[in-house]
Amino acid sequence: MLPSSDARSGWRVGADIGGTFTDVIALGPAGEVVPMKVLSTPPDFGTGVVTATTDVLDLAGAAPADVTAMLHGTTVATNAILEMNGARTAVVTTRGFRDVLELGRLRRPVLYDLSWVKPVPLARRRHRYELAQRITADGRLTPPADEREVEALAAQLEADGIEAVAVCLLNSYVRPDEERRVAELLRETLPGVYVTASVDISPQPQEFERTSTATVNAYVGPTVHGYLTRLEAGLQAEGVDAPLLVMQSSGGLLDAGSVSRRPVQIIESGPAAGVTAVRELARLLDLPAVVAFDMGGTTAKASLIEHGEPFVSADYEVGGGMNVARGLGSGAGYPVRTPSIDIAEVGSGGGSIIAVDQAGALHVGPASAGSRPGPACYGQGGELPTLTDANVALGYLSPEALAGGRVAIHPDLAVKALAPVADQLGREVPEAARGAYEVAVSSMTTAVKAVTSERGRDPREATMVAFGGAGPLYAAALARELGITTVIVPAHPGLFSSLGLLVADTERHEVAPCQPETVLQQEFDRLTSKVTDELGDHAVIERLLDLRYRGQRFELRIRLDDGEVTEDLLQAARARFHAEHERTYGRAGTDDLVELVNLRVRGMLPSKVSIKDVLRLSAGAGRVPSTRECRFAEPVPTPVIGRTDLGPEPVDGPLVIEDMDATTLVPPGARARRDRFHNIVITWSAA
Repeated sequence: MLPSSDARSGWRVGADIGGTFTDVIALGPAGEVVPMKVLSTPPDFGTGVVTATTDVLDLAGAAPADVTAMLHGTTVATNAILEMNGARTAVVTTRGFRDVLELGRLRRPVLYDLSWVKPVPLARRRHRYELAQRITADGRLTPPADEREVEALAAQLEADGIEAVAVCLLNSYVRPDEERRVAELLRETLPGVYVTASVDISPQPQEFERTSTATVNAYVGPTVHGYLTRLEAGLQAEGVDAPLLVMQSSGGLLDAGSVSRRPVQIIESGPAAGVTAVRELARLLDLPAVVAFDMGGTTAKASLIEHGEPFVSADYEVGGGMNVARGLGSGAGYPVRTPSIDIAEVGSGGGSIIAVDQAGALHVGPASAGSRPGPACYGQGGELPTLTDANVALGYLSPEALAGGRVAIHPDLAVKALAPVADQLGREVPEAARGAYEVAVSSMTTAVKAVTSERGRDPREATMVAFGGAGPLYAAALARELGITTVIVPAHPGLFSSLGLLVADTERHEVAPCQPETVLQQEFDRLTSKVTDELGDHAVIERLLDLRYRGQRFELRIRLDDGEVTEDLLQAARARFHAEHERTYGRAGTDDLVELVNLRVRGMLPSKVSIKDVLRLSAGAGRVPSTRECRFAEPVPTPVIGRTDLGPEPVDGPLVIEDMDATTLVPPGARARRDRFHNIVITWSAA
C-alpha cells in the first residue's frame, strides 16, 4: 500500500526543481509556513533539494527527524529527453514491426516548414529487435514467443551494451500475459537492465502510441531511478527518513518506488504541482473558470481549470520543443499515453535570452541562460541579455537582491548585456528592454489561447491566477492583452508549485481497453481492486470513459456516475460527451455514433492539508516602502511596497509589490488590493 500524504503530526516539506531556482516550503504541525528559494544545482539537481531542505528546517527550528512527508516535483525525466542523455534503449517487438517508431503518424507541427525534420527515435533502428511470435487481434498466439529465442536475444542485448528495454508486442493489450512473460525472461537473464512491458504502462490499442510510451518510459527509467535513489540516500544521510512522494503529470502524488517503475508518469511533474495549487485556490474562492499562468526562469505555462478541475489529457508529446501543439499541429515530439494535466508551454522565462535576428526583429527565447551562468545581472559570468536583465533595466525588479537576499543583482551588468541589443535596434537600453517585455507578453498569449479559445472557451470569462518567479511581473499585461479583467497573485507566488505539493492528493490511475466481450461492471471492479490494493480501502474512486464518435481518432474523457453500471448511467455519460464535443468542436452527433474506447479508474487519498493552511505569510513578509523609477510608455516614479503594506481598499497603479520569492507589477490603469487570504487582486480601473 502506498504511504499517505496527509499526516499532520510533523513537518511536511515540498521541494520543486526549476531550471533556475529550487523552491522549498516547509509546513509545520502548528501551521507554521517557512519558504526557501535557492539557485538550482545542475547537473545534480538532487544536491540542491537536500541542501534547501536542511536549510529550511534550520530556519524553521525543526529537526530532520520531525519530517513526516517529503514531497517532490522534478524535471529530471523531461531533462533526460530534452538533453537526449537517457539510457541506451532497445525495443523488442513482433517480427515485421521493427519500424513502428520510424513510421509513426503523418503529422507535421508546422505544415509548410520544409526544413522540419522528424525527431530521431529514442531507440535506434539497430537496437530494435524482433521475435518470431504473434498475438492476433482476438488474443490467439500464432505462435508464442520461444524461450530459447528470448535467451539468445538477451545475450545480444548484453553484447550491445543495452541499459533499458521496452517490450512492445503486437496486440499485447488483448493478451498481456504473453508480453509480461517475455519481459520477465529478459529481467531474469539481464540483471541490472531496466525492462518495461508496454502493457504495464499503457495497455491500449494503437501500436505506435503504445510503443512510443513504453520506449520513453525505458529511456528515462534508469535516469529517474538513479536520481530518486540518490535523493533518498542524500535525505537519509541528513536524517530525513520520511516517505518520498513524487508529483505525477496528472496532478497527484505517487511513492518513489512506483515512480521508478513508471517514470513516464512524471514527465510534467513540476508544472502539474503548480496547477494543483491553483485548482485548490479556485475551489476556495469559488471561481468557475481560471487560467493558471506560471512563468519561471525558463518557460511560461498556461492551463485551464473549470469548476474546480483542470483538463487532463490522455496523451501528449514530450521533447518537441515548447508544448503548444494541439490536434493536427502535433508531431514534433514523442507521444506519451499517460494522464497529464493539459498544459501549454512557450519558451519565455526570466532567463530567456533576448536577441535580434538578421531582419532586425526582436526575439525572446526559447534559449535560456538557466541558473548557471544565469542572467547577466546575477554577476555569475552570464553575458547574454535575458528578460530578467530587461526587468532590472526597466526598474521592475529590485536593483539590489532577489530571493530574500540570496541572489545579488548588478544593474550595471544588466545594462551592459542589453546594450548590443539596443544598438542593433537603434534604441536606448530602456526602450529595447520594454520592447523585449512586450514581445514576451505577445508570445505568452499563444499558451493561454491554446488552453482556452482553441478549446472553445473564451479567456475573457476567466480569472487569471499568476505565479512562478516571473509570472506576477507579466500577468497584468498578459491579462489585459487577452481581455481578462481580474488577476490574482497568491501568497508565496514564486514557490506556488512547492505549495501545490503540500496540498496534493496521493493518486493512482488504471486503464483498460474496451473489447467486444468486456463486461463493464466486472472490468471496473477489476481496475478498482488494483487501485485499492495500492491505496487502501479508504481511497476515493472515480470512474471515467474515453468516448469518441465512430471514425474519429481522438477521444474525450467523460466521468461515469457512481453506482452499478446501467444503461441509465451510460446514457448520462453519453449526454455529457455530446455536450462537451459541441463545446469543444462546435458540433455533436447522435448516440448511435458513440464508441467506448477505454475504461479508466482514478483512486485518490485526499490530502488533509487545506490551501488555507499554506496561504499564510511568513515572518518578515513586509518591507520598508520606497520609490523607484519604472519604465512603461514613459518613465514613472513608482511606489515599491511589500504585500502586507497593501490593504483591502484598492490602490491605483503603477505599483511594485515585492515578496521574498517574486515581484508583482501593477501597471498604470490597474488597481490592486489584498484579500483575506493574502492574495493580491489586480483589476482594471474604469475608463
